[in-house]
Amino acid sequence: MRNLYLKTRLQLNALLCKDVVISDYNRALVPQISKPLSQLPLMAVDLEMTGLDPQFDQILSIGLIPIHNGLLQVAKSQHLLVSIDGSVGDSAIIHGILDNQLAKAVSAKQAMAWFLEQTKGHVLVAHHAPLDLCFLKAEIQRCYGQTIQFVAIDTMAVEKKRLLRQHDVIKEGTLRLDACRRRYGLPVYAAHNAAVDALACGELLLAQMAGIAGNDELSLFDLLG
Repeated sequence: MRNLYLKTRLQLNALLCKDVVISDYNRALVPQISKPLSQLPLMAVDLEMTGLDPQFDQILSIGLIPIHNGLLQVAKSQHLLVSIDGSVGDSAIIHGILDNQLAKAVSAKQAMAWFLEQTKGHVLVAHHAPLDLCFLKAEIQRCYGQTIQFVAIDTMAVEKKRLLRQHDVIKEGTLRLDACRRRYGLPVYAAHNAAVDALACGELLLAQMAGIAGNDELSLFDLLG
């Protein structure tokens, strides 16, 4: 039932959308979502931003890494810097991106066109996905004048659900990406940028899938909220 509902919603969005790029983006997902999760084209995503408010803050960089047939396509990992209005300011303390590094960055509109092309036909994967998706939706609305629906697996939400089966209370910091990875014995990456974090998120998802499914086959809807 959820499968049919999501397909219908994507098809309806594609029909009603006035922009051919976004219409095609929605339509490309329709034949994919019925596939077993191990065969579903996935794209791990991470963003670096100037802050946490998608209405006022800006996207600085986007990291992508595809997951096909249950395998991370590390050689196809991509990292894109995005130009902004003004300075990165104090946010550089968090993400490490400096103003002079953005001299050759692409515009926000170019970045959104690139993002839509690269992720077309893929279900997105992100840690704390609602935050990244809000920024992407806000920027696409500004660039295209259209709303967009993403289909995304949130590895933070997956881990929260798993932990709540074992504990009544989840301690602060337990759901951070690095903390989640430690529980699966995954390594710590010293470097930090959107591409590395996308890789870290993708690895976490594969570990979660193995832990949840065992020898069973999962569907997309086993991991959607």
